[in-house]
Amino acid sequence: MLYYISFLDNIFGPLRLFKYVTFRAALAAAIAFMLVYFLGPKTIQLLKKFNTHAPSRHKGLIPDQYIDSLKDKTPSMGGILIVIGIVVSSILCAIPTNQYLYVFIFITVAMATVGFADDYTKAVHKKRDGIPGKIKLIMEFLIASIAVVYLMSLSGVDISSFYLPFMKSPAITGIVGTLITLPLAIFVVVGSSNAVNLTDGKDGLAAGCIIYAAMAFTVFAYLSGNKIFAEYLFIHYVPGAGEVGIFAASIIGASAGFLWYNCHPASVFMGDTGSLALGGSIGLIAVLLKQEIALIIVGGVFVIEALSVIIQVASFRLTGKRIFLCSPIHHHFERKGWKETQIVTRFWIMALIFALLGLSTLKLN
Repeated sequence: MLYYISFLDNIFGPLRLFKYVTFRAALAAAIAFMLVYFLGPKTIQLLKKFNTHAPSRHKGLIPDQYIDSLKDKTPSMGGILIVIGIVVSSILCAIPTNQYLYVFIFITVAMATVGFADDYTKAVHKKRDGIPGKIKLIMEFLIASIAVVYLMSLSGVDISSFYLPFMKSPAITGIVGTLITLPLAIFVVVGSSNAVNLTDGKDGLAAGCIIYAAMAFTVFAYLSGNKIFAEYLFIHYVPGAGEVGIFAASIIGASAGFLWYNCHPASVFMGDTGSLALGGSIGLIAVLLKQEIALIIVGGVFVIEALSVIIQVASFRLTGKRIFLCSPIHHHFERKGWKETQIVTRFWIMALIFALLGLSTLKLN
């Protein structure tokens, strides 16, 4: 909406700044941050009032008699703040007529709704596992399928080409490309959503890591939406993708604002409400930009967290033995004696490195 202010530049010249994607992306990040920052205290107060206490993350790590005195009194469902920040700032700063904007708002809100239902079941009904895993996964796949199919139906979106990093042209095209792209896209959205969810196990861990991933995809989106840059870098050109960069920037701002209250010791947890929404939205950005494989690099921390769980479960079922002391892998390092702040800071450093590695694929093309 703020884009239309640029039409008044004949009255006041500096208003032409609102025409530029880069300016509106920075503005979206700032607005999202401020929304979360100012709404934070009141929201946390309300969450405490309604007893939305998170099930303890320390279960199995320390004696149960000490759990109640630790983080059981910290409210969950703080992801509501993140979703508000993302949606409001995106609508304000992106061009309202952009064909991609509302499918990204849909995936964010829809995944957040599934997460909220899960958090609500855990907190209010005191069911530690929340919604049954199969039902939750079916809902996620349904939402991802709707979003991906709609996205693929839009003009300018290439459904028949499969891209790989370091390659100047599509690796696979035609019917085979379509048969690979469609199911892969759905899997990427659901997988990304759950990978971020698994990472959300320490104060500030998921929020900090998602900021770096969103930064990388803000750059990807801006470059993919600019025909000159896209052709120069041999990446897939997506008309209007710059506005998706504004959406990605709003993720940065909202996550940073949430991190203000989620850093150690956390005043609130994002819960599944936030983690599923963040992961799903990042995954869908990668799908639109044909950077699904690059997402594995950019989101390296999330991939490692998810793989640690898969490996642990597979190993235990096949051999009866565990590879890690505990999974996801951040709990392994906790068992090894690392302090929470050490784990989070070191994982943030890794997230930054992975994001830079992902961006380096642009030049290596």
